[in-house]
Amino acid sequence: MSNEQLVAKVWNYAHVLRDQGVSYGDYIEQITYLLFLKMDHERVTDLGLPSSIAPQWNWAQLASKDGDDLENQYRHTLENLAREPGLIGTIFRKSQNKLSDPAKLKRVVSLIDSEGPWIGMNVDVKGEIYEGLLERNASEVKSGAGQYFTPRPVIEAIVKCVNPRISEKVCDPACGTGGFLLAAYDHMKTQSQDRDKLRRLRTDGLHGVDIVDEVVRLCAMNLYLHGVGDADSAVVPGDALAAAPAARYEVVMTNPPFGKKSSYRVVGDDGAVSTERESYEREDFKFTTSNKQLNFLQHIMTILETHGRAGVVLPDNVLFEAGRAGEGIRKRLLEGFNFHTLLRLPTGIWYSPGVKANVLFFDKRPASREVQTKELWVYDYRTNVHKTLKTKRLAHGDFDDFVRCYHERQETERFRRFAYADLAARDRLNLDIFWLKDDSLEDIDSLPEPEVLAAEIVENLEAALEQFRGVSAELEQREAS
Repeated sequence: MSNEQLVAKVWNYAHVLRDQGVSYGDYIEQITYLLFLKMDHERVTDLGLPSSIAPQWNWAQLASKDGDDLENQYRHTLENLAREPGLIGTIFRKSQNKLSDPAKLKRVVSLIDSEGPWIGMNVDVKGEIYEGLLERNASEVKSGAGQYFTPRPVIEAIVKCVNPRISEKVCDPACGTGGFLLAAYDHMKTQSQDRDKLRRLRTDGLHGVDIVDEVVRLCAMNLYLHGVGDADSAVVPGDALAAAPAARYEVVMTNPPFGKKSSYRVVGDDGAVSTERESYEREDFKFTTSNKQLNFLQHIMTILETHGRAGVVLPDNVLFEAGRAGEGIRKRLLEGFNFHTLLRLPTGIWYSPGVKANVLFFDKRPASREVQTKELWVYDYRTNVHKTLKTKRLAHGDFDDFVRCYHERQETERFRRFAYADLAARDRLNLDIFWLKDDSLEDIDSLPEPEVLAAEIVENLEAALEQFRGVSAELEQREAS
Protein backbone atom coordinates (compact mmCIF):
# COMPACT_ATOMS: atom_id res chain seq x y z
CA MET A 1 0.00 0.00 0.00
CA SER A 2 1.40 3.43 -0.99
CA ASN A 3 1.79 6.34 1.39
CA GLU A 4 -1.14 8.13 -0.26
CA GLN A 5 -3.36 5.04 -0.01
CA LEU A 6 -2.52 4.56 3.66
CA VAL A 7 -3.21 8.23 4.45
CA ALA A 8 -6.49 7.93 2.57
CA LYS A 9 -7.45 4.79 4.50
CA VAL A 10 -6.63 6.33 7.88
CA TRP A 11 -8.44 9.51 6.85
CA ASN A 12 -11.53 7.59 5.68
CA TYR A 13 -11.90 6.41 9.25
CA ALA A 14 -12.00 10.07 10.26
CA HIS A 15 -14.96 10.66 7.93
CA VAL A 16 -16.81 7.69 9.38
CA LEU A 17 -16.17 8.82 12.94
CA ARG A 18 -17.06 12.43 12.06
CA ASP A 19 -20.50 11.26 11.00
CA GLN A 20 -20.74 9.63 14.42
CA GLY A 21 -19.83 12.82 16.32
CA VAL A 22 -16.01 12.60 16.61
CA SER A 23 -14.19 15.71 15.33
CA TYR A 24 -11.16 15.50 13.04
CA GLY A 25 -8.95 17.02 15.72
CA ASP A 26 -10.08 14.50 18.33
CA TYR A 27 -9.50 11.67 15.87
CA ILE A 28 -5.90 12.68 15.15
CA GLU A 29 -5.31 13.15 18.88
CA GLN A 30 -6.42 9.56 19.57
CA ILE A 31 -4.35 8.29 16.62
CA THR A 32 -1.34 9.96 18.28
CA TYR A 33 -1.77 8.02 21.52
CA LEU A 34 -2.50 4.69 19.87
CA LEU A 35 0.28 4.92 17.28
CA PHE A 36 2.84 5.55 20.01
CA LEU A 37 1.65 2.56 22.04
CA LYS A 38 1.67 0.31 18.95
CA MET A 39 5.19 1.33 17.91
CA ASP A 40 6.52 0.87 21.44
CA HIS A 41 5.08 -2.64 21.35
CA GLU A 42 6.79 -3.31 18.00
CA ARG A 43 10.12 -2.08 19.35
CA VAL A 44 9.91 -4.84 21.95
CA THR A 45 8.52 -7.70 19.83
CA ASP A 46 10.33 -6.99 16.53
CA LEU A 47 13.58 -5.33 17.60
CA GLY A 48 14.08 -6.75 21.10
CA LEU A 49 14.44 -3.29 22.65
CA PRO A 50 13.22 -2.41 26.13
CA SER A 51 9.76 -0.88 26.40
CA SER A 52 9.13 2.72 27.46
CA ILE A 53 5.70 1.71 28.75
CA ALA A 54 4.88 -0.19 31.93
CA PRO A 55 3.47 -3.69 31.12
CA GLN A 56 -0.01 -2.93 32.47
CA TRP A 57 -0.42 -0.03 30.04
CA ASN A 58 1.13 -1.43 26.87
CA TRP A 59 -0.45 -2.10 23.48
CA ALA A 60 -1.06 -5.80 24.13
CA GLN A 61 -3.39 -4.90 26.99
CA LEU A 62 -5.51 -2.79 24.63
CA ALA A 63 -5.51 -5.04 21.57
CA SER A 64 -6.74 -8.03 23.60
CA LYS A 65 -9.85 -6.30 24.97
CA ASP A 66 -13.30 -5.36 23.73
CA GLY A 67 -16.31 -3.44 24.96
CA ASP A 68 -16.27 -1.71 28.32
CA ASP A 69 -13.06 -3.49 29.31
CA LEU A 70 -11.29 -1.85 26.38
CA GLU A 71 -12.66 1.61 27.22
CA ASN A 72 -11.64 1.28 30.90
CA GLN A 73 -8.16 0.02 30.00
CA TYR A 74 -7.62 2.87 27.52
CA ARG A 75 -8.83 5.54 29.95
CA HIS A 76 -6.56 4.32 32.75
CA THR A 77 -3.65 4.01 30.30
CA LEU A 78 -3.98 7.66 29.30
CA GLU A 79 -4.29 8.81 32.91
CA ASN A 80 -1.15 6.99 34.02
CA LEU A 81 1.06 7.81 31.04
CA ALA A 82 0.20 11.52 31.37
CA ARG A 83 2.13 11.49 34.65
CA GLU A 84 5.32 10.11 33.06
CA PRO A 85 8.36 12.37 32.42
CA GLY A 86 10.06 13.14 29.10
CA LEU A 87 8.66 12.28 25.68
CA ILE A 88 5.93 10.00 27.05
CA GLY A 89 4.61 12.69 29.36
CA THR A 90 4.70 15.24 26.55
CA ILE A 91 2.67 13.08 24.16
CA PHE A 92 0.14 12.02 26.80
CA ARG A 93 -0.05 15.35 28.65
CA LYS A 94 -3.66 16.07 29.71
CA SER A 95 -4.80 13.21 27.47
CA GLN A 96 -8.45 12.13 27.48
CA ASN A 97 -10.37 9.40 25.74
CA LYS A 98 -12.52 11.07 23.07
CA LEU A 99 -13.63 7.65 21.74
CA SER A 100 -15.82 6.79 24.70
CA ASP A 101 -17.96 4.48 22.56
CA PRO A 102 -16.11 1.12 22.82
CA ALA A 103 -17.13 0.18 19.27
CA LYS A 104 -15.50 3.30 17.80
CA LEU A 105 -12.40 2.78 19.90
CA LYS A 106 -12.13 -0.84 18.78
CA ARG A 107 -12.32 0.19 15.12
CA VAL A 108 -9.36 2.58 15.46
CA VAL A 109 -7.34 0.07 17.50
CA SER A 110 -7.99 -2.59 14.85
CA LEU A 111 -6.98 -0.21 12.05
CA ILE A 112 -3.62 0.56 13.64
CA ASP A 113 -3.04 -3.08 14.60
CA SER A 114 -3.78 -4.39 11.09
CA GLU A 115 -1.57 -1.90 9.22
CA GLY A 116 1.64 -2.69 11.04
CA PRO A 117 4.44 -3.11 11.50
CA TRP A 118 4.70 0.67 11.79
CA ILE A 119 8.18 0.52 13.29
CA GLY A 120 9.39 -1.25 10.14
CA MET A 121 8.38 1.63 7.90
CA ASN A 122 10.97 4.14 6.83
CA VAL A 123 10.72 7.15 9.16
CA ASP A 124 9.96 9.39 6.19
CA VAL A 125 6.99 7.18 5.28
CA LYS A 126 5.56 7.37 8.79
CA GLY A 127 6.21 11.07 8.91
CA GLU A 128 4.49 11.64 5.57
CA ILE A 129 1.46 9.68 6.73
CA TYR A 130 1.16 11.76 9.88
CA GLU A 131 1.95 15.03 8.07
CA GLY A 132 -0.74 14.11 5.56
CA LEU A 133 -3.28 13.76 8.35
CA LEU A 134 -2.25 17.08 9.91
CA GLU A 135 -2.43 18.89 6.58
CA ARG A 136 -5.82 17.42 5.73
CA ASN A 137 -7.11 18.36 9.17
CA ALA A 138 -5.85 21.92 8.75
CA SER A 139 -7.51 22.27 5.34
CA GLU A 140 -10.81 20.79 6.49
CA VAL A 141 -10.99 22.71 9.76
CA LYS A 142 -10.45 26.43 9.20
CA SER A 143 -9.94 27.03 12.91
CA GLY A 144 -8.01 24.86 15.34
CA ALA A 145 -5.13 23.07 13.65
CA GLY A 146 -5.29 25.36 10.61
CA GLN A 147 -3.86 28.28 12.51
CA TYR A 148 -0.79 26.23 13.42
CA PHE A 149 -0.08 25.04 9.90
CA THR A 150 2.40 27.03 7.80
CA PRO A 151 2.35 26.23 4.05
CA ARG A 152 5.22 23.86 3.30
CA PRO A 153 6.57 25.90 0.33
CA VAL A 154 6.99 28.89 2.68
CA ILE A 155 8.87 26.77 5.22
CA GLU A 156 11.12 25.23 2.57
CA ALA A 157 12.03 28.64 1.13
CA ILE A 158 12.92 30.01 4.57
CA VAL A 159 15.10 26.97 5.37
CA LYS A 160 16.94 27.26 2.03
CA CYS A 161 17.72 30.91 2.75
CA VAL A 162 18.63 30.68 6.45
CA ASN A 163 20.61 27.48 5.74
CA PRO A 164 20.97 25.92 9.22
CA ARG A 165 24.17 23.90 9.69
CA ILE A 166 24.36 20.51 11.40
CA SER A 167 26.39 21.85 14.35
CA GLU A 168 23.88 24.64 15.07
CA LYS A 169 20.90 24.58 17.42
CA VAL A 170 17.55 25.51 15.87
CA CYS A 171 14.58 26.90 17.79
CA ASP A 172 10.94 27.55 16.91
CA PRO A 173 9.28 29.37 19.86
CA ALA A 174 5.81 28.92 18.31
CA CYS A 175 6.35 25.51 16.76
CA GLY A 176 2.80 24.37 16.02
CA THR A 177 2.95 20.86 14.56
CA GLY A 178 6.71 21.12 13.94
CA GLY A 179 6.97 22.06 10.27
CA PHE A 180 10.01 24.33 10.66
CA LEU A 181 11.84 21.89 12.95
CA LEU A 182 11.33 18.97 10.59
CA ALA A 183 12.36 20.97 7.52
CA ALA A 184 15.50 22.10 9.36
CA TYR A 185 16.23 18.48 10.34
CA ASP A 186 15.82 17.26 6.74
CA HIS A 187 18.12 20.08 5.58
CA MET A 188 20.85 19.34 8.13
CA LYS A 189 20.87 15.54 8.24
CA THR A 190 22.43 15.28 4.77
CA GLN A 191 25.37 17.52 5.69
CA SER A 192 27.41 14.83 7.47
CA GLN A 193 27.83 11.08 7.79
CA ASP A 194 29.39 11.41 11.25
CA ARG A 195 27.29 9.33 13.66
CA ASP A 196 27.98 11.56 16.66
CA LYS A 197 26.92 14.70 14.79
CA LEU A 198 23.76 13.01 13.54
CA ARG A 199 22.94 11.72 17.02
CA ARG A 200 23.39 15.20 18.51
CA LEU A 201 21.18 16.61 15.76
CA ARG A 202 18.38 14.16 16.59
CA THR A 203 18.63 14.49 20.37
CA ASP A 204 19.80 18.04 21.00
CA GLY A 205 19.76 20.03 17.76
CA LEU A 206 16.11 21.08 17.70
CA HIS A 207 13.93 22.86 20.26
CA GLY A 208 10.28 23.85 20.05
CA VAL A 209 7.77 25.57 22.32
CA ASP A 210 4.01 25.97 21.95
CA ILE A 211 1.37 27.26 24.32
CA VAL A 212 -1.39 24.80 23.28
CA ASP A 213 -1.11 21.35 24.87
CA GLU A 214 -2.89 19.56 22.03
CA VAL A 215 -0.53 21.07 19.48
CA VAL A 216 2.54 20.17 21.54
CA ARG A 217 1.33 16.58 21.53
CA LEU A 218 0.91 16.59 17.73
CA CYS A 219 4.35 18.12 17.30
CA ALA A 220 6.07 15.67 19.66
CA MET A 221 4.52 12.75 17.80
CA ASN A 222 5.40 14.28 14.43
CA LEU A 223 9.05 14.62 15.45
CA TYR A 224 9.08 11.10 16.94
CA LEU A 225 7.72 9.61 13.69
CA HIS A 226 10.53 11.35 11.78
CA GLY A 227 13.17 9.90 14.10
CA VAL A 228 13.80 13.11 16.08
CA GLY A 229 14.20 13.06 19.86
CA ASP A 230 14.81 10.31 22.39
CA ALA A 231 13.56 9.88 25.95
CA ASP A 232 13.39 13.66 26.21
CA SER A 233 11.01 15.56 23.98
CA ALA A 234 12.37 18.19 21.56
CA VAL A 235 9.22 20.25 22.11
CA VAL A 236 7.85 21.54 25.41
CA PRO A 237 4.52 23.09 26.39
CA GLY A 238 4.49 26.66 27.65
CA ASP A 239 4.15 30.33 26.87
CA ALA A 240 7.39 31.29 25.15
CA LEU A 241 6.75 34.95 25.97
CA ALA A 242 6.22 34.47 29.71
CA ALA A 243 9.89 34.83 30.70
CA ALA A 244 13.32 35.26 29.17
CA PRO A 245 14.88 31.79 28.76
CA ALA A 246 18.53 31.15 29.50
CA ALA A 247 19.13 29.17 26.29
CA ARG A 248 20.33 30.83 23.10
CA TYR A 249 20.18 29.51 19.53
CA GLU A 250 22.15 30.01 16.34
CA VAL A 251 19.00 29.73 14.21
CA VAL A 252 15.39 30.75 14.84
CA MET A 253 12.68 30.01 12.27
CA THR A 254 9.05 30.49 13.23
CA ASN A 255 5.55 31.63 12.34
CA PRO A 256 4.00 33.01 15.55
CA PRO A 257 0.19 32.80 15.93
CA PHE A 258 -1.78 35.21 13.77
CA GLY A 259 -3.63 36.71 16.75
CA LYS A 260 -2.29 40.23 17.19
CA LYS A 261 -3.52 41.13 20.65
CA SER A 262 -3.19 39.37 23.99
CA SER A 263 -6.44 40.01 25.85
CA TYR A 264 -9.05 38.25 27.91
CA ARG A 265 -12.52 39.01 29.30
CA VAL A 266 -13.11 39.54 33.01
CA VAL A 267 -16.55 39.29 34.64
CA GLY A 268 -16.81 41.33 37.83
CA ASP A 269 -18.82 40.54 40.96
CA ASP A 270 -21.56 42.86 39.69
CA GLY A 271 -21.75 41.02 36.37
CA ALA A 272 -20.04 43.78 34.42
CA VAL A 273 -17.72 42.55 31.65
CA SER A 274 -14.39 44.24 30.95
CA THR A 275 -11.48 43.40 28.67
CA GLU A 276 -8.06 43.18 30.24
CA ARG A 277 -5.10 43.62 27.93
CA GLU A 278 -2.13 41.38 28.64
CA SER A 279 1.33 42.89 28.28
CA TYR A 280 4.51 40.99 29.01
CA GLU A 281 6.78 42.68 31.54
CA ARG A 282 10.26 41.40 30.76
CA GLU A 283 13.55 43.14 31.45
CA ASP A 284 14.92 42.04 28.07
CA PHE A 285 11.96 43.62 26.26
CA LYS A 286 12.84 47.21 25.42
CA PHE A 287 9.17 48.05 24.85
CA THR A 288 5.98 47.00 26.62
CA THR A 289 3.07 46.25 24.30
CA SER A 290 0.00 44.01 24.10
CA ASN A 291 0.76 43.25 20.44
CA LYS A 292 1.71 39.58 20.50
CA GLN A 293 3.53 39.79 17.16
CA LEU A 294 5.80 42.60 18.35
CA ASN A 295 6.45 40.67 21.57
CA PHE A 296 7.47 37.58 19.60
CA LEU A 297 9.85 39.72 17.58
CA GLN A 298 11.42 41.02 20.79
CA HIS A 299 11.61 37.46 22.16
CA ILE A 300 13.47 36.28 19.06
CA MET A 301 15.88 39.18 19.42
CA THR A 302 16.68 37.83 22.89
CA ILE A 303 17.07 34.12 22.16
CA LEU A 304 19.34 34.54 19.14
CA GLU A 305 23.04 33.96 19.68
CA THR A 306 25.33 36.75 18.53
CA HIS A 307 25.76 36.21 14.78
CA GLY A 308 22.63 34.03 14.89
CA ARG A 309 20.16 34.06 11.98
CA ALA A 310 16.37 34.31 11.93
CA GLY A 311 13.59 33.83 9.39
CA VAL A 312 10.25 34.90 10.88
CA VAL A 313 6.75 35.07 9.40
CA LEU A 314 4.96 38.18 10.67
CA PRO A 315 1.85 40.10 9.54
CA ASP A 316 1.92 43.51 7.87
CA ASN A 317 1.05 45.42 11.06
CA VAL A 318 4.54 44.76 12.44
CA LEU A 319 5.95 46.79 9.53
CA PHE A 320 3.79 49.88 9.96
CA GLU A 321 2.10 49.94 13.39
CA ALA A 322 2.47 53.42 14.87
CA GLY A 323 3.21 54.22 18.49
CA ARG A 324 6.24 54.02 20.69
CA ALA A 325 6.48 50.21 20.67
CA GLY A 326 5.96 49.64 16.95
CA GLU A 327 8.36 52.35 15.82
CA GLY A 328 10.85 51.60 18.57
CA ILE A 329 11.07 47.88 17.83
CA ARG A 330 11.53 48.51 14.11
CA LYS A 331 14.27 51.02 14.90
CA ARG A 332 16.00 48.48 17.13
CA LEU A 333 15.70 45.84 14.41
CA LEU A 334 17.38 48.11 11.89
CA GLU A 335 20.06 49.55 14.15
CA GLY A 336 21.00 46.60 16.39
CA PHE A 337 20.47 43.76 13.89
CA ASN A 338 21.23 43.25 10.22
CA PHE A 339 17.67 43.22 8.86
CA HIS A 340 18.76 42.36 5.34
CA THR A 341 15.77 40.79 3.55
CA LEU A 342 11.98 41.12 3.51
CA LEU A 343 9.72 38.77 1.55
CA ARG A 344 6.17 40.00 0.94
CA LEU A 345 4.01 36.85 0.85
CA PRO A 346 0.91 36.52 -1.33
CA THR A 347 -2.57 36.52 0.14
CA GLY A 348 -4.79 33.46 -0.13
CA ILE A 349 -2.21 30.98 1.18
CA TRP A 350 -3.45 30.83 4.79
CA TYR A 351 -6.41 29.03 6.31
CA SER A 352 -7.53 32.36 7.79
CA PRO A 353 -8.77 34.55 4.89
CA GLY A 354 -7.39 38.02 4.27
CA VAL A 355 -4.10 37.51 6.13
CA LYS A 356 -1.22 39.61 4.78
CA ALA A 357 2.14 38.40 6.00
CA ASN A 358 5.85 38.72 5.32
CA VAL A 359 9.05 36.88 6.11
CA LEU A 360 11.67 38.93 7.95
CA PHE A 361 15.26 37.70 7.63
CA PHE A 362 17.75 39.22 10.07
CA ASP A 363 21.04 38.44 11.80
CA LYS A 364 22.06 39.33 15.35
CA ARG A 365 25.13 41.52 15.66
CA PRO A 366 27.45 42.35 18.59
CA ALA A 367 26.60 45.55 20.48
CA SER A 368 27.82 48.54 18.52
CA ARG A 369 27.16 52.24 18.11
CA GLU A 370 27.08 51.80 14.34
CA VAL A 371 23.85 50.98 12.53
CA GLN A 372 23.98 47.29 11.61
CA THR A 373 21.49 47.31 8.72
CA LYS A 374 23.26 48.89 5.76
CA GLU A 375 20.56 47.95 3.26
CA LEU A 376 17.26 46.09 3.15
CA TRP A 377 16.35 43.98 0.11
CA VAL A 378 12.60 43.58 -0.47
CA TYR A 379 11.08 40.87 -2.67
CA ASP A 380 7.44 41.54 -3.58
CA TYR A 381 5.71 38.23 -4.21
CA ARG A 382 2.28 39.68 -3.39
CA THR A 383 1.45 42.32 -6.00
CA ASN A 384 -0.37 40.69 -8.95
CA VAL A 385 0.16 37.23 -7.43
CA HIS A 386 -3.16 35.49 -6.86
CA LYS A 387 -3.28 32.32 -4.76
CA THR A 388 -6.15 30.32 -3.26
CA LEU A 389 -6.31 27.19 -1.14
CA LYS A 390 -8.23 25.26 -3.79
CA THR A 391 -7.74 26.39 -7.40
CA LYS A 392 -4.39 28.24 -7.29
CA ARG A 393 -2.50 26.61 -4.47
CA LEU A 394 0.98 27.67 -3.47
CA ALA A 395 3.44 25.27 -5.13
CA HIS A 396 6.94 24.16 -4.11
CA GLY A 397 8.60 25.97 -7.03
CA ASP A 398 6.88 29.31 -6.48
CA PHE A 399 9.72 30.66 -4.36
CA ASP A 400 12.60 29.47 -6.56
CA ASP A 401 13.13 32.95 -7.99
CA PHE A 402 13.12 34.50 -4.52
CA VAL A 403 15.68 31.99 -3.20
CA ARG A 404 17.91 32.72 -6.20
CA CYS A 405 17.59 36.49 -5.66
CA TYR A 406 18.24 36.04 -1.94
CA HIS A 407 21.64 34.51 -2.64
CA GLU A 408 22.66 36.55 -5.71
CA ARG A 409 21.59 40.05 -4.52
CA GLN A 410 20.86 41.49 -7.95
CA GLU A 411 17.91 43.83 -8.46
CA THR A 412 14.99 42.58 -10.57
CA GLU A 413 11.43 43.75 -11.17
CA ARG A 414 10.32 42.14 -7.91
CA PHE A 415 13.56 42.46 -5.90
CA ARG A 416 14.68 45.94 -4.82
CA ARG A 417 17.40 47.34 -2.56
CA PHE A 418 16.73 50.14 -0.06
CA ALA A 419 19.57 51.88 1.76
CA TYR A 420 19.31 52.50 5.50
CA ALA A 421 19.13 56.27 4.99
CA ASP A 422 16.03 55.81 2.83
CA LEU A 423 14.40 53.56 5.43
CA ALA A 424 15.17 55.90 8.33
CA ALA A 425 13.59 58.81 6.45
CA ARG A 426 10.22 57.07 6.05
CA ASP A 427 7.31 58.43 8.08
CA ARG A 428 7.00 56.60 11.42
CA LEU A 429 9.66 54.19 10.14
CA ASN A 430 7.01 52.46 8.03
CA LEU A 431 8.63 49.45 6.35
CA ASP A 432 5.54 48.34 4.41
CA ILE A 433 7.34 48.95 1.11
CA PHE A 434 5.91 48.28 -2.35
CA TRP A 435 6.49 49.71 -5.83
CA LEU A 436 4.80 47.45 -8.38
CA LYS A 437 1.56 48.58 -10.02
CA ASP A 438 -1.40 46.56 -8.72
CA ASP A 439 -3.46 45.46 -11.71
CA SER A 440 -6.44 44.56 -9.53
CA LEU A 441 -7.04 48.25 -8.83
CA GLU A 442 -8.08 48.67 -12.46
CA ASP A 443 -9.55 45.25 -13.17
CA ILE A 444 -12.66 44.43 -11.13
CA ASP A 445 -12.35 40.78 -12.17
CA SER A 446 -9.07 40.62 -10.25
CA LEU A 447 -10.63 41.62 -6.92
CA PRO A 448 -10.30 39.09 -4.09
CA GLU A 449 -13.20 36.94 -2.94
CA PRO A 450 -15.88 38.72 -0.81
CA GLU A 451 -14.85 36.91 2.39
CA VAL A 452 -11.24 38.00 1.83
CA LEU A 453 -12.28 41.62 1.31
CA ALA A 454 -14.42 41.48 4.45
CA ALA A 455 -11.53 40.04 6.46
CA GLU A 456 -9.20 42.77 5.17
CA ILE A 457 -11.70 45.49 6.18
CA VAL A 458 -11.97 44.02 9.69
CA GLU A 459 -8.18 43.78 9.95
CA ASN A 460 -7.74 47.42 8.89
CA LEU A 461 -10.38 48.60 11.37
CA GLU A 462 -8.75 46.61 14.18
CA ALA A 463 -5.34 48.03 13.29
CA ALA A 464 -6.74 51.58 13.35
CA LEU A 465 -8.44 50.93 16.70
CA GLU A 466 -5.19 49.55 18.13
CA GLN A 467 -3.34 52.69 17.03
CA PHE A 468 -5.98 54.88 18.71
CA ARG A 469 -5.52 52.83 21.89
CA GLY A 470 -1.78 53.41 21.69
CA VAL A 471 -2.25 57.16 21.33
CA SER A 472 -4.71 57.18 24.23
CA ALA A 473 -2.29 55.25 26.44
CA GLU A 474 0.56 57.65 25.66
CA LEU A 475 -1.65 60.65 26.48
CA GLU A 476 -2.62 59.04 29.82
CA GLN A 477 1.05 58.47 30.63
CA ARG A 478 1.86 62.10 29.87
CA GLU A 479 -0.95 63.33 32.11
CA ALA A 480 0.18 61.02 34.92
CA SER A 481 3.76 62.30 34.73
